[in-house]
Amino acid sequence: MDLPFLRANPHLLPTFLAHQRLRTTPVAGGSISVAERVVLDDGTQLFLKTWPGGISAAPTAAPVPAPAGLFAAEADGLRWLREADGVAVPALYAQTEELLLLQWVDHGEPTAVAAERFGAGLATTHGAGAPTFGASSDGFLAGLPLDNTPADDWSSWYLERRILPYLRLAVDAGALDPADATYVESMHIEAPTEPPARIHGDLWPGNIVWGPADTPWLIDPAAHGGHPETDLATLHLFGGTPHLARIIAAYNEVHPLALDWQTRIPLHQLHLLLAHAVLFGRSYRSAVLDAVAHYR
Repeated sequence: MDLPFLRANPHLLPTFLAHQRLRTTPVAGGSISVAERVVLDDGTQLFLKTWPGGISAAPTAAPVPAPAGLFAAEADGLRWLREADGVAVPALYAQTEELLLLQWVDHGEPTAVAAERFGAGLATTHGAGAPTFGASSDGFLAGLPLDNTPADDWSSWYLERRILPYLRLAVDAGALDPADATYVESMHIEAPTEPPARIHGDLWPGNIVWGPADTPWLIDPAAHGGHPETDLATLHLFGGTPHLARIIAAYNEVHPLALDWQTRIPLHQLHLLLAHAVLFGRSYRSAVLDAVAHYR
């Protein structure tokens, strides 16, 4: 069993996994998908991503299919970000409706040098650009759908494609009250005009792998054409990524930021906060409302 064979026959992966023809080890950290390390006969290590209850479930369990197009959208995003030749992105070896098989990346330390490389590399990734805000096909954030219908104006696109759909989902899930929705809908969304950037789209600190040799990697994208400040703002979430000041400084050297860009951090974080409210409940209500308070 070797990598060329798996790349040529990705449809056989579920069979090999079900019959234990591949050695797998669970990988901690995934809150939505199932992550495993796969070791081939020659010692090659790969990263396998599947849907909970899918091909990695107990043999007696009925498989639970992933949302249609989930792994195809992530595969497209990985390829698109990798083509920018900015921050490193794991190579994609196989993709089906049931799984992704990727290059394995060992974990290292988030050093200051790695942080500076990340900041400069992210500016390069953003600078590769996009044809429009949005994308040619819809995507996913975790297992939640993302409407990527293109538009020429970021502010209206962000409101209509990111804030309002997730606001409705959060209310339906009981994470926000109807009165909260009215409060959010009254906010004023405005950001400096920028051409569409090639952004990761879900760049909270957990979606950076700090690899060996001071090399950072991007994982789990919701890639699309967006505003460059969005990725930088979400790096501040949940305690912030290590060496954040160095990341921003290195980014700014390659792509100078607006002097007041930090005043818009809560605005750009709002979509991910709403997504967390949908996925994890009412504990995110105060964070959502606090973010909106800056823009009313």
